[in-house]
Amino acid sequence: MALSMYQASVPAFVQMLTALSNILDKAAAFAVAKKVDPTVLLNSRLAPDMFPLTRQIQIGADFAKGPMARLAGLEVPKYDDNETTIDALKARIAKTLDYVKSFKPEQIDGSEARAINLTVGGQPLTLTGQDYLVNFALPNFYFHITTAYAILRHNGIEIGKRDYMGRT
Repeated sequence: MALSMYQASVPAFVQMLTALSNILDKAAAFAVAKKVDPTVLLNSRLAPDMFPLTRQIQIGADFAKGPMARLAGLEVPKYDDNETTIDALKARIAKTLDYVKSFKPEQIDGSEARAINLTVGGQPLTLTGQDYLVNFALPNFYFHITTAYAILRHNGIEIGKRDYMGRT
């Protein structure tokens, strides 16, 4: 049996966003234990030209909610990018998880050939639903979730692959 669009999206988004939320719990505990201002973690980045942790998490959440809406033919919900605390980022993740979990397979399955129109880097881009999910949305989602993990790991939070995968 073929993998459906729903199966290729919802479980991945739920697994990784849940893991990210749990990792943020460990980051908060680390900040308390080591007497580190949490904003230091939230503003950390891997390289000077990369987004900091807060923005990585915001974009990661956007690459979960956006694809779900687009594949279902719905308007993408707009979130204000105003999170300044770990708790606020966890709330954004929770809101995104609730949104992703609200979709039923029949809303997503069959969207393989749907035209998905985006503007990327100021340029219009049209992809089929399948190409959008497999070759654009999921790679971007994983990139930002992985980068958030790497920023926290780089800052000394004791997390490993099991934490990243959500299999703790």
